[in-house]
Amino acid sequence: MNSKLLVGMWVVLSVAAAFIITLPVNLQAQLVTGCIVILLIVILKMFAPEGAPRMVALTLGVAMVARYVYWRTTSTLPPVGDVVNFIPALLLYCAEMYSVALLALSLFVVSSPQPPRTAPVIAPGTEPTVDIFVPSYNEDAGLLATTLAAATAIDYPRNRFKVWLLDDGGTDQKCQQHDLAAAREAQQRRQTLMELCRDLGVNYLTRARNDHAKAGNLNHGMAHSTGELIVVFDADHAPARSFLKETVGYFIKDPRLFLVQTPHFFINPDPVERSLNTWNRMPSENEMFYGVIQRGLDRWGGAFFCGSAAVLRREALKETDGFAHSSITEDCETALTLHARGWHSVYVDTPLIAGLQPETFASFIGQRSRWAQGMYQILRFHFPLFRSGLTFPQRVCYMSSILFWFFPISRAIFLISPLFYLFFSLEIFNGSGAEFVAYTAVYILINLFMQSYLYGQYRWPWFSELYEYIQTVYLLPALISVMLNPRKPTFRVTAKGETIDENRISEIGIPIFVIFVIQIIAVLVTFWRIAAEPYAADITIVVGMWNLLNLIISGCALGVVSERAAKRHSQRITISRRCELMIDGADVPAVIEDVSMGGMRIRAELPPGTEARLGAHAAVRLTPPDACLSDTLPVLVRKIAIDGRTVTLGAQFNAKCAGHYQLIADLIFANADQWKQFQASRRKNPGVLKGTVGFLMIAGYQTLRGLAYVTLLEKLARKRKPEAVPGARHP
Repeated sequence: MNSKLLVGMWVVLSVAAAFIITLPVNLQAQLVTGCIVILLIVILKMFAPEGAPRMVALTLGVAMVARYVYWRTTSTLPPVGDVVNFIPALLLYCAEMYSVALLALSLFVVSSPQPPRTAPVIAPGTEPTVDIFVPSYNEDAGLLATTLAAATAIDYPRNRFKVWLLDDGGTDQKCQQHDLAAAREAQQRRQTLMELCRDLGVNYLTRARNDHAKAGNLNHGMAHSTGELIVVFDADHAPARSFLKETVGYFIKDPRLFLVQTPHFFINPDPVERSLNTWNRMPSENEMFYGVIQRGLDRWGGAFFCGSAAVLRREALKETDGFAHSSITEDCETALTLHARGWHSVYVDTPLIAGLQPETFASFIGQRSRWAQGMYQILRFHFPLFRSGLTFPQRVCYMSSILFWFFPISRAIFLISPLFYLFFSLEIFNGSGAEFVAYTAVYILINLFMQSYLYGQYRWPWFSELYEYIQTVYLLPALISVMLNPRKPTFRVTAKGETIDENRISEIGIPIFVIFVIQIIAVLVTFWRIAAEPYAADITIVVGMWNLLNLIISGCALGVVSERAAKRHSQRITISRRCELMIDGADVPAVIEDVSMGGMRIRAELPPGTEARLGAHAAVRLTPPDACLSDTLPVLVRKIAIDGRTVTLGAQFNAKCAGHYQLIADLIFANADQWKQFQASRRKNPGVLKGTVGFLMIAGYQTLRGLAYVTLLEKLARKRKPEAVPGARHP
């Protein structure tokens, strides 16, 4: 677009926005104006979702939000002298202004995300040398074997890259600790992993002490390696074969590039998705960040390191003595430091690794607590807004990413504010029910429609509120703790590979049920106050509806903490791969139809008379990848379905050596296209209306399921109790 035309468009839009913000109108006109703006946003989204129309829609939305802020600031706060009412009212006002400020920062970041990139071609013979680091602390050897096997199979000249296992679980400090059992376990771990690395052709490296956690481990790896580029994969992040071909070329193109970050794709649902049963039909929670926000950050040169699935330039890291470690989010801190030194970053929006998310709600909360505390530490120790060396857009980008993690404070205020009025008659704002509809309801709707405009394919309506609510209860104490003592938090590895053998209520889920009960009481109080105080019924109805909205989200959260048993560690990935099924010495042509981290489904046409030879043990012969140590993968047959001559087997992997893990890695992780196709199948924008109805249906069902868990588990506990006490007498 012509620059003069663009400037002229923004001038016109700014004048129109200023007119809308300050225009003195009655409530009816305010409501009509809001409805017109919402209609325009919907029309522009339907017929011209990109380019100048997108900017027009966002500008109109921002103007109405600014009008709400103007009304909220000038007309709704109680007098300062009325301290009892003014304090809760001010808390609510500050929480709303935080949300508005975060909206403004987000709009700046994602208004025009970076389009998809095409990887630069690497000329043969010019490939930089690469060290692939897999830092580990307490992960299972089988999990590490799969990741290391996938890393060694990357499509890149074999003499130009090395794979390193950086083992912080077998350090001298751990092997010589005073707890003899723990020391023996660490020694056994070290020996097991050394043998695994030897079989896979991987370099094993440990260190004397566990100083500075993951950042210290990576820096120790840097000191013992020489590659021009450094790749970091978490222990559960197995790469596709194309990882280096899709990322390394950018470093040749830009000598000042320090980072190429790729998305984190997961092959298992997070605890929320598993409990709500939304994994196969709704985008995962992290897809909004990797699908929109990181692209927006990339547009402004602010895409940052996310700890794994990334390539970094050694030369740049040397300028800062390696990976930063003054916070427990070493990834973002490292990127901030190098951006401030004039280095560049690139985000490649193609899933090139597949990892595992926390299995339990408690581990999920532990992970998010670390992120929240680490981001506050970066704010406290570096304060990006005034950090020299950053461009203005980069400062805004980092402030947006960091300030997001203060949401537990605002969410807690939104949760308790209606209770202030319903239980204690505190005046949290001055206004009538009609004003609430004309201003606040319009503001909420415009927010919903703008979010749908920006993130509709990646985040469905009300699920951001749900995710923030379930974290608020636990992250608020963690946030307050780090504010009081910024250097107190320590790095804790997120547990992976946990199992939930039976339905249960999370061990940290009780507060969610307590809040739900309080909100139910508040609903009853609402009806009582409407009957007892009819002269204030309009305000009571408005606040009661607010509490009801909170109750719906809380009810859905009951389902989140009512955890379902995990039948498998990862979801099935559909493939079609020829193989030979080896049954009692006979080779039968077969096809592998799907795979997961635990096993696969095989379909074969059995020759006459072989049905009876099917047993619990079998093997699958595959065409092996290059340098693979085996072409045969042993399996345990768990399910058999026979239809005529066709047999379908549900088989569990029974890996016993490094070569078997190479075959598993080749089956699951070789092709990144399957992950992209799976993501695309879930990215459907339901719209505000359909999405809201869908959320209400999910919330209703999950509320009942959560309450049923309490009843059923209580009955189960009563049945088990006499059995658990030896010699217990029964009446």
